[in-house]
Amino acid sequence: MTQTQAVLVALLFLLMSLVEGPAYNMVSVEAGHEAVLSCPYTSKVPLLMAIWKMKCSTCCLFAYRSDRTETRKLNCSERMMWKYSPDSDPALRIYPVNLGDEGNYTCEVVSSAGNFIFFSSLTVIVPPTVTLTSDTSRVAVCRASVGKPAADISWIPASDRSTEEEVHHLNGTVTRVSYIGWVNSTLPTVTCLVTHPATNQTLFLDLSYTRPSLPYLLMGGSAGVAAVSGVTLCLIFRCRASRLRKLAHGSAVPAATKTFRSIPSLAKTDVIKPPILSESIYQNYNPGTIYMNY
Repeated sequence: MTQTQAVLVALLFLLMSLVEGPAYNMVSVEAGHEAVLSCPYTSKVPLLMAIWKMKCSTCCLFAYRSDRTETRKLNCSERMMWKYSPDSDPALRIYPVNLGDEGNYTCEVVSSAGNFIFFSSLTVIVPPTVTLTSDTSRVAVCRASVGKPAADISWIPASDRSTEEEVHHLNGTVTRVSYIGWVNSTLPTVTCLVTHPATNQTLFLDLSYTRPSLPYLLMGGSAGVAAVSGVTLCLIFRCRASRLRKLAHGSAVPAATKTFRSIPSLAKTDVIKPPILSESIYQNYNPGTIYMNY
């Protein structure tokens, strides 16, 4: 019985020490949003000084002195400021937050009642860029790029043929890629599900547009267009050859009987040759070479 009481007393003292220990706050914020780190000073005694520190060798020191109503910054970004009046609530505001702000923070409040310390841990979440594509080997590729933490990727319908790979970047973000093949599949669509603390996305890929028959269909269509274009050009050249022959036969008539009947100086002219411009255009033209067999 005495041993049991001793154990209970020890547990009670342990719980009391945990309750009276420093406060700890965990904050997760998406990049580009506002981060607020609280410093819950609840004493009725006015504070004399509030100091925020970021735990690293060259990080900022953000302090306020009530007797001078003065705020000072050392190695701190302009994005850091007081959320409220530091006399009443010395909470720290960071806006917009980025990956460089991630880390552990300490708030120390000094008053006539003593020193109070509060700890905060800031985690910055980065939503990934999600894409769903296919390659020439009939493999669907679902990519969640530059996210923090890494996104989870799943497929509908589920398949044991899917594979994944990760790329870890220097800034702490991760790119995760999942591959799934459908070479022997008759499914019309495939669905990629991306799960992330900042976003959940569902992407669909229509497999009917990636069938091998499509390139052949496009090739056949191109050949048909080429054939129609060839027939059209052939008809144009035939028409031009016919007009050329008519022009040649018409030019054999004497000029005196056509246009220059009343001009004596042209009476000795028997034949007017076709214009030089026409000869220069059609001098190498042979209509017989463009006939096509149907």
